[in-house]
Amino acid sequence: MHGNANFSNTAMPSQDLPHLAQLNFEKLSPRYAQSNRYIDLFSTAIIMSILFIVQLQSFMPIPTEASDVLMFIIWATAFIGLISTVYTVIADKRKFYALREQDLNYKSGVIFCKTVSQPMLRIQHVELKRGPIDRKIGLAKLQVFSAGGSMHTFEIPGLPLETAESIRQFILDHKDVNHHG
Repeated sequence: MHGNANFSNTAMPSQDLPHLAQLNFEKLSPRYAQSNRYIDLFSTAIIMSILFIVQLQSFMPIPTEASDVLMFIIWATAFIGLISTVYTVIADKRKFYALREQDLNYKSGVIFCKTVSQPMLRIQHVELKRGPIDRKIGLAKLQVFSAGGSMHTFEIPGLPLETAESIRQFILDHKDVNHHG
């Protein structure tokens, strides 16, 4: 027999496997969902305002046919903005994360639900990202990069800054323990 004498590869019956439903998933900050709604509504309002200004301006007359098409575009923009906002509200309620001693998990999706689990030992590095809106409302995104990949494995948005910093430090401390222990 070659290799490690302690190696084992015992069969695991499916009923003995841990279940994802047993993960203690936590919700994202409510400020995250609220800011997404405002961004969707504000973006729709800006686009519609520009289209209305073009429709109502008097220095360059618009032919009747073009005016009708423009009015259709304004209504379509309003409809798409409404659908986008409703989808965002539903989607944001279905985003969760779970941190355990040996892994970090993220669950999301409305139509196609997915759960990504990253073992701590496979995390290459972790980044804390904060855009201007995130900074204004005290939130952060945590990007997790796995070993062997150039793109982030997944991103957990909408974390309170303190929580994101704590999770990041936990991952870094976990890596130090495993590299030096």
